[in-house]
Amino acid sequence: MAQAVVGTVCISASAVLFSLANVGPVPAAFYRCALPLPCLAALAIAERRREGARSLASHGWAALAGLFLALNLVFWIRTIADVGAGAATVLGNLQVLFIAGLGWAVTREKPARLLVITLPVVLGGVVLVSGMIGSHGTAHHPVAGALLGLATSAAFACFLLILRQTAGQARHSAGQLFDATAGAAIAALLLGLMSGGLQLAIPWRSLGWLLVLTLTSGIVGWLLITRSLPHLPATVSALILLLEPVGAIILAAIVLSQRPSLLQIAGAVLVCGGVLTVARGQTRTEKSSARPAAWQTSSNTDAVL
Repeated sequence: MAQAVVGTVCISASAVLFSLANVGPVPAAFYRCALPLPCLAALAIAERRREGARSLASHGWAALAGLFLALNLVFWIRTIADVGAGAATVLGNLQVLFIAGLGWAVTREKPARLLVITLPVVLGGVVLVSGMIGSHGTAHHPVAGALLGLATSAAFACFLLILRQTAGQARHSAGQLFDATAGAAIAALLLGLMSGGLQLAIPWRSLGWLLVLTLTSGIVGWLLITRSLPHLPATVSALILLLEPVGAIILAAIVLSQRPSLLQIAGAVLVCGGVLTVARGQTRTEKSSARPAAWQTSSNTDAVL
């Protein structure tokens, strides 16, 4: 549990570090994906020797998932600029709702009654945390921030679902993550070329903050979480991971002087509470009913992602 908490605190600093880097969404997303590639490559090679080779299709699907990872990062960095680091982290943690909805569309499973009841509450929390009502708090562009935050979570949900569908029975978490991260770095370059905003020359100070982000969040944080979550009950894991938006709000207030309004804090509580409720409901459903093999993944894969 201590490892999981420390790892979650590490990843909660991501939005603050992106703010300190102070570069555009495309170069920030590119360096966030490119810098950890040497470490991920070493892990993937060791994994291949231990678990065997993966199919060419698995490599291709993981790289395609990287496109959605790049979109997730670009949208999220824009959200940070629009509503602040803490609020953006809250808005970027709604993927469980989108996964449930997309799962319904893909497998034709009716959404759980709990999701239908919780969804309006969460959406109300999104409105509050974005700063649309009352004092804007940390939000400069509330409406744009809310929409981009939802797009962030939707893109991450697509990223997770593609990897889940193609995970297979063998454990190749590092190999999949390497392919997806490399695909995301390439996709970020393509997005920059398409938008005309490709500018990879950034100040050394900005590169330094992105390197700190890579070490703390991309490597140390997720390594601790990967090692710890498989040994914890699902409910405890979900609670600990919700420390990420809480930690982001606190760090943003301390480091960036971004202090949310009371309504934004209330919205964050509604969003996090709704996500936790849906996550717990899905866990109980998966335990009580058999699901298609394509939807089943190892806890290591889910933890790394």
